[in-house]
Amino acid sequence: MDTPPVGVVGDAPTEPVREAGGDPVAGAVADVLAAGPEAVVAGGESALLAVAAAAPDVPVLPVDAGPGVRSVARSDAPGAIAALVAGEYDTASLPLLVARSPLGETRALCDLMLVTGEPARISEYTVRSGTETVASFRADGVVVATPAGSHGYARRADGPVLAPELGAVVVVPVAPFATSEDSWVLPTEGLRLDVERDETPVELLADDRTAGSVVPGESVRVATEGSLDVAVVDGSGGRFA
Repeated sequence: MDTPPVGVVGDAPTEPVREAGGDPVAGAVADVLAAGPEAVVAGGESALLAVAAAAPDVPVLPVDAGPGVRSVARSDAPGAIAALVAGEYDTASLPLLVARSPLGETRALCDLMLVTGEPARISEYTVRSGTETVASFRADGVVVATPAGSHGYARRADGPVLAPELGAVVVVPVAPFATSEDSWVLPTEGLRLDVERDETPVELLADDRTAGSVVPGESVRVATEGSLDVAVVDGSGGRFA
């Protein structure tokens, strides 16, 4: 029986796979996953986000993909890939977000964001958790980040970094009109974002992708659904690194 290949996506080397006795298959995410790999190496943040959007059921080794995702440094990639091919790794599950709106379903590993489509224009947003209104505010946008994503844009917008075991997300206004605006750590069950004004177009972003425009008066419902299994080897970053 042939051994399943090891997928390689983005800016990651294939030669360490061969040197470790594996069979690399490189290319676009859809093509790599269609080959039925036993694991995937994702080189760079964009590659990791693209793999996560496809919600694969095999472990993924992030290389040079930023903090919060247990990534290995590019200089450590050959040894990390050899360990992956040999099956010498643990796994850590990173939750995936799904946004449901009239645009359909949109998945994200790090964050979902509603943001005005025109520079220097603000809109009004409401955050709801279950039957409770958390806050309404005027801002450039609002971001919902997983523990992995809390290291990124949400952190730059003054949100906290979340521990992975919390099972929650952080919701942070983006450039709020009020200087004293809060951020919130919330469960995803019953989480909803509403656009309240129609003064300017508002776009829904999922990680580094644009899903489309959200019409004021329509809701974006956010939930945690599924996870990405990350291969953790010697040299993988810590949960907060």
